[in-house]
Amino acid sequence: MVDLTRRFDVLVIGGGNAALCAAISARRAGASVLVLEGAPKFYRGGNTRHTRNMRCAHDAATEILTGPYTEEEFWKDLLLVTGGQTDEELARFMIHESKDILNWIVEQGVRWQPSLGGTLSLGRTNSFFLGGGRAMLNALYRTAEELGVDILYDAEVIDLNIEDGMFLSAQLKQPVGGKTEVRASTLVAAAGGFEANIEWLKQYWGEAADNFLIRGTPFNRGAILKMLLAKGVQEIGDPTQCHAVAIDARAPKFDGGIITRHDSVVFGIVVNKHAERFYDEGEDIWPKRYAIWGRLVAAQPDQIAYIIFDSTVVTSFMPTLFPPIAGATIAELAGKLELDAAALEKTITEFNAAVQPGTFDHTILDDCRTEGITPPKTHWARKIETAPYLAYPVRPGITFTYLGTRVNKQARMLMKDGKPAANMFAAGEIMAGNVLGKGYAAGMGMTIGSVFGRVAGREAARNARN
Repeated sequence: MVDLTRRFDVLVIGGGNAALCAAISARRAGASVLVLEGAPKFYRGGNTRHTRNMRCAHDAATEILTGPYTEEEFWKDLLLVTGGQTDEELARFMIHESKDILNWIVEQGVRWQPSLGGTLSLGRTNSFFLGGGRAMLNALYRTAEELGVDILYDAEVIDLNIEDGMFLSAQLKQPVGGKTEVRASTLVAAAGGFEANIEWLKQYWGEAADNFLIRGTPFNRGAILKMLLAKGVQEIGDPTQCHAVAIDARAPKFDGGIITRHDSVVFGIVVNKHAERFYDEGEDIWPKRYAIWGRLVAAQPDQIAYIIFDSTVVTSFMPTLFPPIAGATIAELAGKLELDAAALEKTITEFNAAVQPGTFDHTILDDCRTEGITPPKTHWARKIETAPYLAYPVRPGITFTYLGTRVNKQARMLMKDGKPAANMFAAGEIMAGNVLGKGYAAGMGMTIGSVFGRVAGREAARNARN
């Protein structure tokens, strides 16, 4: 039974990777720590439950990584996906700190496994959690509990008492026990973004947001973020920017997770409801480009698109929860997709005619390309001509939003007047916009959460002692 009458050194709001890294880090620094997880215990962990890997810099191959991934290469990859929309000082700090996270996270009970193959191409850059995100999360919770961190589930924070940049207390609401005031010397906010708040999304996206699917937890509704911004914390990030991928249109509204994501784009073409292609499917290696497809589909009529390929490539990518839709002819496939058959046949005929001879290799930027069509397919272009013809319907799958709280290298929140908060820190998705102005590369969310969670916990404990 948690004693809520006591004053804790560190209050952590959130229950995912960033929150647990903060809690463990603070506890190891000697602080008393309370974690408030808004979800029930079974659904604890936010979006961490659905993850599977983390991107960290390292100078040499390891037992689970096939080669070095230098800080400078990581920086260039981040610069590429964000188009320069990142805080360079914070980003470079995160990348440098990520080198130590590889070992630190293992010390907290997390185990790695060799990376998966296929289109992921991550064997050198990303470390995969043995058992996936839920196993990683369970290890962190087990370590936190063994260290003496107090944890409450179904713990909804309904208000924050903040004066002049200083956190004083939080108003807690529980199913049993009602409302309670929780006091702590420092606050670490690690409660995620607002992607599950459809009404908030509609403020920026309009009615299109009704067609968005939320890959992760339904509990990330942005309540803590909204409170912090309303109480003087400086915001950062474009509210329309997010980590959004193309996921199966048949997925549930929330919590579909990794098994609804499609990695088959590079093996075929993508068309909208008018059976027209709208973007280069072979622009770059898949882990550097998969996260652009959610926004691309969101910009299409009715926020729907279709990945079209043929039977020669069905074993080339990881299968998903839902089977592809098949047709013996292009016209039959079009009928099943409720697309105009003549339009789809025309698109595929023109694409096939534009495909140039080359040597196919999905692990590199190969020379299989198109000529004479717009948009082009610059790599991995092969004719779609072997029945049965197959398709996946896809919609935008929102993982997390980038509007968040501005922080410094100590993970301390900055107030609207530019001054550091007295005792408030942030980690994870709620501050990811400092690093991710737009775009995404595989495993980066977990890096942000682990690095800034560890820093936030350490700094919060130091602040509490002082």
